[in-house]
Amino acid sequence: MKIRRARLPDVKAIVELTREFGREGVMIPLSLGDTLERIRNFLLAETAAGELIGCVGVDPAWELLAEIRSLAVAKSFQGRGVGRGLMLAALDDAREFGAEEVFSLTYVPAFFRRFGFEATDRNSLPHKIWLVCVKCPKFPDCGEVPVKKRLRPGPE
Repeated sequence: MKIRRARLPDVKAIVELTREFGREGVMIPLSLGDTLERIRNFLLAETAAGELIGCVGVDPAWELLAEIRSLAVAKSFQGRGVGRGLMLAALDDAREFGAEEVFSLTYVPAFFRRFGFEATDRNSLPHKIWLVCVKCPKFPDCGEVPVKKRLRPGPE
């Protein structure tokens, strides 16, 4: 498995991967337009043959805060460390980007806890995130758990 930064030719594959989970109701599927706007924020996992098997976005959210979002691994590659590799790469990317904290909204908080994330109050997150949430058919009671992780020492 190789992890690399996404490029424009990857947009459709990212959209398809997230749509699969969107149909199951466990992720907001990405539109082509949203993905194009954020393509530089994506990291991809691919096989040696170049097949896209996972993605994750690292988006600036507010000053020194970044969001880990749209973490998806193709069903046939789950349980093989792809998600772990993507998460570690995303955390490294957020650090390099200058983030002091990262957060996510997830239906799988146990996965995030393995990387040091802790549950947090939704109200501690920037209101900007609700711009995405209002697009979800489950809004406002989606059941996602907000989680947060400190990357650098500093004031809480």
